[in-house]
Amino acid sequence: MTSPRDAEDRPTRRAGTWRGKPPLAAPRPSPLGWVLVLLRGSAVLSVLLAGVLLILPLRAAECLAAGRRRPVTGPWVQGVCRLCLWCLGFRWRRLGQPMKGPGAIVANHSSWLDIFALNAAAPVFFVSKAEVAGWPGINILTRVTDTHFVTRDPRLARAQAAEFTERTALGHRLLFFPEGTSTDGRRVLPFKPTLFQAFFDPALPNGLAIQPVSVRYESPPGRDPRFYGWWGDMDLAPHLLAVLAEPRQGRITVTLHPPIPVAGHDRKTLAAAAEHAVHTGFGA
Repeated sequence: MTSPRDAEDRPTRRAGTWRGKPPLAAPRPSPLGWVLVLLRGSAVLSVLLAGVLLILPLRAAECLAAGRRRPVTGPWVQGVCRLCLWCLGFRWRRLGQPMKGPGAIVANHSSWLDIFALNAAAPVFFVSKAEVAGWPGINILTRVTDTHFVTRDPRLARAQAAEFTERTALGHRLLFFPEGTSTDGRRVLPFKPTLFQAFFDPALPNGLAIQPVSVRYESPPGRDPRFYGWWGDMDLAPHLLAVLAEPRQGRITVTLHPPIPVAGHDRKTLAAAAEHAVHTGFGA
């Protein structure tokens, strides 16, 4: 028998979207809030614009010296995202250390804020659905940050697997969201074992490991604990305004867990081990 909690935690089959309990309406900005929206929004846009403009010559020089490796622009994006979190007023901390050696990263997914929080923790390259590449504005950022796009088309599976193998061999830390959807930030949904099959390709480097990462949001005092979560059919604009207008932001904790060697696992046990590790980060 399925409990109400189980039903709430399960993504709907349509588009794999987690619905959960309907969120409260995003609070409308106060007069002070609108001032903060203007100041913080302008600051973040300025940082992103400067970051994009400066990364282009850095990327050109980097390509000449290191090919497709990212020894400079990876940490550059990390610094830009840390500065954006500071402009937004967040208290942010990282627990643990980025993995060494070949591998990928898997994390829980709660919000558009994950982009800043995870990039600030370590140089990573997000894995995203191909449709995002066409979103105005976002497409520029994804291209500049070398996002890895995937298409759910069996005809392209082999080519996409080859690109994943190539990027992993280059030392890129590709970041996956194995839940397949975002939540309210108060839970971790079951990880999809099918995603982990890609980590068993014999062409991948020896010693491959997966580093689980937990992203935990603490809401501002007096706000709904789900304040930073963005999921289901929530509109982006009201949520974005509510976050920008919050006088005193909460805290973001990113926990980098010890890497899990792929050797000795199959896709189901690897998914279960990574999911368990991410769960433990919610008690940090």
